[in-house]
Amino acid sequence: MTTDFLFDGPEDARVTLLLAHGAGAPMDSASMTATAKALADAGFRVARFEFAYMAARRTEAGRKPPPRADKVIPEFIAAVDDLGPTNGPLIIGGKSMGGRVASMVADPLFAANRIAGLLCLGYPFHPPAKPDQLRTKHLLDLKTPALIFQGTRDEFGSPEEIAGYALSSNIAVKFLEDGDHDLKPRKSISGFSAADHLKTMAGEVEAWTRRITS
Repeated sequence: MTTDFLFDGPEDARVTLLLAHGAGAPMDSASMTATAKALADAGFRVARFEFAYMAARRTEAGRKPPPRADKVIPEFIAAVDDLGPTNGPLIIGGKSMGGRVASMVADPLFAANRIAGLLCLGYPFHPPAKPDQLRTKHLLDLKTPALIFQGTRDEFGSPEEIAGYALSSNIAVKFLEDGDHDLKPRKSISGFSAADHLKTMAGEVEAWTRRITS
């Protein structure tokens, strides 16, 4: 089965981002769409795709539950294959589960010079209210340059918790003030809007990609 993509941004962009969705929302959710637009506005070519279980929800009755993250690893690799050669460096990543799966396939692709980096938006370091069930083992010695954006009130991993993890030195974590798991802040409390945080995120990604691909 060939991967279907949604594209944003200029076709001749210097860097392409391949992004997968989170466990519960599709590639064209409001959050993913706003994220893709912010990154496209920063000059990236953004390709979004869906795992099969999510695509099936569009045509089948009921909500097919998400499989374990490791079960969709072949689908992420297939998406890289189906995307084919890009104009410049390729960064893989995604929202929550999508970023987690990308992190699980990153090192072999990086070693093969197929990708230049990894971008995770709201990484699910552990399930909500279960801080002992860590999903970080493969991040301890990650070789791929990685950038993680996390809201300071993300229930999947707080700044205090993340500070105690022995993450690879190749991983940079950026925190967005008062952001939730979608990086969305409460403007009345933080003074920031969701658009503000997405613009900040996109600018940081642009600067980071220049550093790792120069």
